[in-house]
Amino acid sequence: MSEPSRQILVVDGDAPIRREIKSACEQDGYQVLEADTGSEALRVHTAAHPNLVLLEVTLPDGSGFDVCRELRRSDPTSPVIMMSTRSDEIDVVVALEIGADDYVTKPLRLRELAARIAAHLRRARMESAEAMRTRLEFRDLVIDVNERRIYKSGKEIELTHTEFDLLTFLASNAGKVLSREKILNSIWGYEYPIETRVIDVHIRNLRRKIETQPARPYYILAVPGIGYRFTNARPV
Repeated sequence: MSEPSRQILVVDGDAPIRREIKSACEQDGYQVLEADTGSEALRVHTAAHPNLVLLEVTLPDGSGFDVCRELRRSDPTSPVIMMSTRSDEIDVVVALEIGADDYVTKPLRLRELAARIAAHLRRARMESAEAMRTRLEFRDLVIDVNERRIYKSGKEIELTHTEFDLLTFLASNAGKVLSREKILNSIWGYEYPIETRVIDVHIRNLRRKIETQPARPYYILAVPGIGYRFTNARPV
């Protein structure tokens, strides 16, 4: 039997695709649970508490976005990877804003999907271990790494799982120019190409939450043609 930390829930109304994903995941040693509707996905998730969810955007009984919102209410940390034939930016933005960790488009490239699954599970395992007590402070922004909490001007700010990891990585490298590739490898943990808009949408979401003027950011600065740099200003 697979280790508990390697249990995946695949949610897709297309049975052949679901079986294809299941077969590929089982070959990598994962225990795979299946659901073909959103309501079934929520039931299975409540009963089994899988370590990662692969979630189709379009389901027979509604939207995968709604399912993702429900999953995030009950489980804010386990990785959720959304899947869809839809590649419009608005779909990617919505998925990430409601708490999904990643977004992949169909037809699926199974080797790439396997790399993404492994990376997200590896990151989740590392974060579940005892964290080093670290507190990062920048002017009116405080990042409590151990407690995974963010405060701006003394008020706690709610971030998604991936937003927190991204902000902490940027802040831990304050003053350094970080390429999109470096961010990808450090946060998502795999080397397969990722659409830059996935990173950019997460950055935009972070700016909206932590910047006083998101259109004129103080903390997260773009470096054209390369990536991003977090301010290296000392606390005041």
